[in-house]
Amino acid sequence: MLRVLHYPHPVLLRPAKVLKRVDAELRSMIREMFDLMYQHDGIGLAGPQVGLPYRVFVMNESGDPGKPEQEHVFINPVISKAKGTEEKEEGCLSLPKLYAPVRRPTDIHVSAYNLAGQAVEADVSGLFARIIQHENDHLDGVMFIDRISQTALMDVRDHLEEFRDEFERRRELGEIPADAKIFAHLAELEKLRA
Repeated sequence: MLRVLHYPHPVLLRPAKVLKRVDAELRSMIREMFDLMYQHDGIGLAGPQVGLPYRVFVMNESGDPGKPEQEHVFINPVISKAKGTEEKEEGCLSLPKLYAPVRRPTDIHVSAYNLAGQAVEADVSGLFARIIQHENDHLDGVMFIDRISQTALMDVRDHLEEFRDEFERRRELGEIPADAKIFAHLAELEKLRA
């Protein structure tokens, strides 16, 4: 059963691996990712955020489970042709209740594969482009707080410290395993779909 990992969980800070095989179990996990995303009022969720070491993310710009036609799965995405720039507030399911302005390109080109293994290419802009960039960052071990200004970082410093303290508390209680155990588990998952 998947769950959303919170900063500074080590899986969030580690680049994900290219996904080479989609099987029934992965399809089930992707459905579970959508369910978790909706449960937490999100509009995007990446593999590393639920402990999966794969370059995959799901999104629904509306955030509405009643609009499945807006659901998208991106496998091994590549972003190119970035144009324009705009600063907008972002949040993240791995940093609940924390928001900060992030400057990103307004227009991008995305290439990826869908769940059916078909190549998908699109020029996108606005919120759709922002979600893709935010989720793709997760696949590189980058969180939105890594992209905010020093001033904004100072504003959220105390909040980030609270996340670190909670992580350490849960680790001391044995709820979060040691890094070596986490990385060994990720290596096993990677082998399954290499």
